[in-house]
Amino acid sequence: MDGLYVEGITKTYGSARVVDNISFHASQGKILGLLGPNGAGKTTILRMIMGITAPDRGAVFFRHGSVQTKGVPLTEIGYLPEERGLYKEARVMNILLFLAGLKDVPRGEAKRRALQWLRKFDLEGYADKKVEQLSKGMAQKVQFTAAVLHEPKFVVLDEPFSGLDPVSQDVFKAEIKALANAGAAVLLSSHQMNIVEELCDEIFLIYKGREVVQGDLHSIKERYGNLRVDVLTPTGQKPLVDSSLVESGRQLDATRYRYILREGVQPVQFVHSLPADLPVHELVISRPSLHDIFVQVAQGGVEHAEHLEDSPLGNYA
Repeated sequence: MDGLYVEGITKTYGSARVVDNISFHASQGKILGLLGPNGAGKTTILRMIMGITAPDRGAVFFRHGSVQTKGVPLTEIGYLPEERGLYKEARVMNILLFLAGLKDVPRGEAKRRALQWLRKFDLEGYADKKVEQLSKGMAQKVQFTAAVLHEPKFVVLDEPFSGLDPVSQDVFKAEIKALANAGAAVLLSSHQMNIVEELCDEIFLIYKGREVVQGDLHSIKERYGNLRVDVLTPTGQKPLVDSSLVESGRQLDATRYRYILREGVQPVQFVHSLPADLPVHELVISRPSLHDIFVQVAQGGVEHAEHLEDSPLGNYA
């Protein structure tokens, strides 16, 4: 299968092992979310993938068709770093053409693509402006354009939504999906869990350099938390429920109660157990969100997350 292969990479600085035997696959045509709390080792992993630093053990491979290379060829990488680095004195079109030239894109073709991207981002009138004249969001769009102008097969996006307003976020989400649909393997790192949950096909969550969670979002939610039911009653009347159906329950606010269903209990069983005369204005059935799982891992660590696979999340918020 085409894409990026990370196999058992480990990195130690002094006595600190910041990345510990990490393996995953980022498939072409898919978006993989690389997640973890601050200090988890994400940046070190990205640096090893990019070839900026070498792993102490393990390897990184990239496969496209019948060709497999150690590491990802630089001409095939599109990289949007968390720390932005455009030259403030440079003009937008000039910097885009310069960076595309480093990726071996002919100047005429680079200019055609650059204008196409600037139109997408409503920045066509800023082609001759200096970077320092752009707002933070505009500069973000220019740097995104620079990262993908050469049509890379592997794209790394580190906090791509930072500083963007909701409208611009929607534009970025559409373009990131388009990159994957066009066949690129996309590796996305972000702390905005709602966006990650919306975009990513698979999740790879690390804590203190170690793998905690890996897989598609649906299977992760099934493994890491039982179904929960939120019941909204207009008078704040507490629902009387069959205790054999729920692990726990608590009041969220004046009128809303949350119940965690026991393993194997179906929502319809819970609904049928509610008193017939109970006034219900709203009833929501859900799994814990990716945000919930992320916070739980960040607070509890690897050992706690491993325990979660065998037990429900209890009084999960």
